[in-house]
Amino acid sequence: MNKIYPSAAAALADIVRDGQLLAVGGFGLCGIPEALIDALKDSGKKDLTVISNNAGVDGFGLGKLLETRQIKKMISSYVGENKEFERQYLAKELELEFTPQGTLAERLRAGGAGIPAFFTRTGVGTLVAEGKEQREFDGHTYVMERALVPDVALGKAWKADKSGNLVFRRTARNFNPAAIMAGKISVVEVEEIVETGSLDPDSIHLPGIYVHRLVLNATPEKRIEKRTTKQNPKGV
Repeated sequence: MNKIYPSAAAALADIVRDGQLLAVGGFGLCGIPEALIDALKDSGKKDLTVISNNAGVDGFGLGKLLETRQIKKMISSYVGENKEFERQYLAKELELEFTPQGTLAERLRAGGAGIPAFFTRTGVGTLVAEGKEQREFDGHTYVMERALVPDVALGKAWKADKSGNLVFRRTARNFNPAAIMAGKISVVEVEEIVETGSLDPDSIHLPGIYVHRLVLNATPEKRIEKRTTKQNPKGV
């Protein structure tokens, strides 16, 4: 089975539709599937519900889809760096389901593992728990969270073999494995594709059984969200 597609647009052409639930990996701007997001924007699909830790920044990452009004709802945990996100939410133009960061990761992981729901103490006594089932375990109150199973998951990895076995680098590993696992169809953008069998089995972070399609993007932009430099102690 050939999992490699010639472009991001080709990989998404027959699987993305209006009104879908999508998951997008990455943390801040680190490890986001830049080419796949651009292809999704160019597809013109709208009324999307997007699961992602954050929504990129203005003009980059998922921020591009906010500007084109293709996203109807975000399920995320951090939205602080995107002014257009803030504006749309406060103007009631965008639905938002705030989810604590660890809970969001576990909802995706549970979806990929076939677990429909789980109980957690995170969010008990807050707005996060409103309308959700709560139970007592060992003297503590827990809130039930439903798993997330997106129609399509878009992920980013550093390297893949032709069977889809993935290797991530550092912070880019945040949310990507869980998002890719959870998707009914998972499309992964990588910087390098090697022959099957050439990766050390002990270095593989996510097996290819979770990956349906691969797209090569050898030169992603990798924009830095906030550049911080160390000052010279002499002030020079």
